[in-house]
Amino acid sequence: MKSLLITGGAGFFGYHLCKRFSKLFDKIIIIDIIPFNKEEYDENIIYFRLDIRDKKGVEDLIKKEKPDFVIHSAAALPLYKAKIIKQINVGGTKNILESSFNNNVKRVIFISSTAVYGIQEKHPLYEDDALIEKGPYGKTKIIAEKICEKYRKKGLCVPILRPKTFIGTNRLGIFQILYDWVENGKKIPILGNGKNKYQLLEVEDLADAVYLTLTKSIDKVNDTFNVGAIEFRTVYEDVSALCKFANSGTRVMKTPASLAIFFLRIFEILKLSPLYKWVYRTASKDSFVSVEKLQKQLNWIPNYSNSDALIRSYNWYLEHKNEIKKGTGVTHTMAWSQGILGLFKRFL
Repeated sequence: MKSLLITGGAGFFGYHLCKRFSKLFDKIIIIDIIPFNKEEYDENIIYFRLDIRDKKGVEDLIKKEKPDFVIHSAAALPLYKAKIIKQINVGGTKNILESSFNNNVKRVIFISSTAVYGIQEKHPLYEDDALIEKGPYGKTKIIAEKICEKYRKKGLCVPILRPKTFIGTNRLGIFQILYDWVENGKKIPILGNGKNKYQLLEVEDLADAVYLTLTKSIDKVNDTFNVGAIEFRTVYEDVSALCKFANSGTRVMKTPASLAIFFLRIFEILKLSPLYKWVYRTASKDSFVSVEKLQKQLNWIPNYSNSDALIRSYNWYLEHKNEIKKGTGVTHTMAWSQGILGLFKRFL
């Protein structure tokens, strides 16, 4: 394979995609607006500082570089303002698809999210289940998927992947807060009794799914697929496995879900907590999808369970914690300020 373009390539997932595919492509082009550390990437990876909302900039770059394939993973996280989320997740996606179509890109893999399902009582969730608008992030991902489907009808191959929350090496953000508490032997509050099942995903397993959409025949990949761990237990069991591994004296602490959510909402409104609504509104509920379609249609086989993924990510955190700047950003590759959570940490 010749050339690949990755939007959001300087972020957490983009970094893992570059690691996974650098030996398979002669050239990988990254477009992103966050800083790029060239030393962490192979020599055949080229970075362009470009905002996907810049329609002309995107068109000019794709026309010039002529990538064979595009992985569109750039997105605005739920903690951004609704207007920016829409501009990036909808407008940016449209720009990428339109320019790819105009310049004969072979395939555009779109990284969506299981947030498109909203909050539902029914589980597991399948690809043909109802899409429920819940918050600006989920709503814009639904709209973006519809744009993808329009370009499929025009003849562009657009596989859509809907991953669960994915973690792995280099993942910080909200998980860095968890790892910090675990390392320091603090009690780990979970919303409710922890008997709900909350599926996660190891980033390398997600990268493998992307590889399959790049290499399998068009008739198999030009479709929509859920991606998530096959092996996962209750929240209490999976977090307890991490606590046991850490051997720091940390343990899981159950909390009244409705009361905790009430206060977390207040803290969010007052901008005292980094936890946004989607996180604390879903943490006490079942949240898992069927990956049967991906397994059967593309022969995808994940390597990691929920607890495996948590432990691998925690180990990486321990090895690199002295390099991490505290509370420096809002992306998955940066530590987040704990805000009022840091105060509660002292007493747990």
